[in-house]
Amino acid sequence: MRLTHPIAALAGLFALSAPALALDEVTFATNWLAEAEHGGFYQALADGTYERYGLDVTIIPGGPQSPNRQRLIAGQVEFYMAGNLLQPIFAMEQDIPPIIEVAAIFQKEPQVFLVHPDSGVETLADMVALEAIFMGADVYNSVFQWMKATVPGFRDEQYRQYLFSPAPFIANPRSAQQGYVTSEPFVIRQQAGFEPRAIMIADYGFDTPSTLIETLRSYAETNPDIVQRFVDASIEGWYTYLYGDNSLGNAAIKAANPEMTDDLIAYGIEQMKAYGIVDSGVALERGIGCFDEARVAHFYEAMVGAGVLRPGFDVTTLYTNQFVCRGVGMELRPPAAP
Repeated sequence: MRLTHPIAALAGLFALSAPALALDEVTFATNWLAEAEHGGFYQALADGTYERYGLDVTIIPGGPQSPNRQRLIAGQVEFYMAGNLLQPIFAMEQDIPPIIEVAAIFQKEPQVFLVHPDSGVETLADMVALEAIFMGADVYNSVFQWMKATVPGFRDEQYRQYLFSPAPFIANPRSAQQGYVTSEPFVIRQQAGFEPRAIMIADYGFDTPSTLIETLRSYAETNPDIVQRFVDASIEGWYTYLYGDNSLGNAAIKAANPEMTDDLIAYGIEQMKAYGIVDSGVALERGIGCFDEARVAHFYEAMVGAGVLRPGFDVTTLYTNQFVCRGVGMELRPPAAP
């Protein structure tokens, strides 16, 4: 049942209220199953923030082999959650219908490599001594190529396919495994009884923003008001999720993904705060969602240097700060945070 946007009666003048205005219906497709890393969006949905901004939002969770990005390109959804800048750039290189990133919710890429705590591996460079690195093909084709170009000693022979099970990593103390700092360390601790050491690639120059709000350029040009309201409401949702009462957002996450537990959600929130995944860098001064132009340029140049991306692409055409960097929601951040 579609909701309507209530309009209060004119104070003390009329006994009857004006007719309700219909909300603008939009669909947001994510790139994975509902989890704490999507918390601000579910918070804005569950606590009425989207509705307060005049929006009726449907969230379609992603997952393995999800066609959600294709839904955006086909015009079936209005917004999509892109993982980081690589996928949008690849899309532009392949002449897919023009897209644009309108907000960068994560200032840091939460991708990490996990190592055994007694392995003696403490830095990215130390990982060259490992015999195996478990990673998906997409990470091998992008992150690992950047690693080889950045740190001498990495070898293709180290590559082992990651099949979303930590068992091979747990069994091999001379290995590493890809993961998100907000989830995989928790899973390994639960299954193996030890806390893996996390090596965050963002700390070594893989400085793409992450968890981007993406839409078709044509949609942003013809519906800038809806884009602005969706971005603003999402940002407010993230401030509330990180610093306020996030119980409604967490309940919505568990409803969308029954396998999600309270402990894992709490761990994800704790890690997002500890590592400044969302609220750090330029976001501290200009608000969540803001793109750091210098970092975007550096990341593109690094990927070109590693042979991951082709040179000659004007990366500034891929994103815009038109809808962000306005300090929306910053009053919801406690004075002592982050």
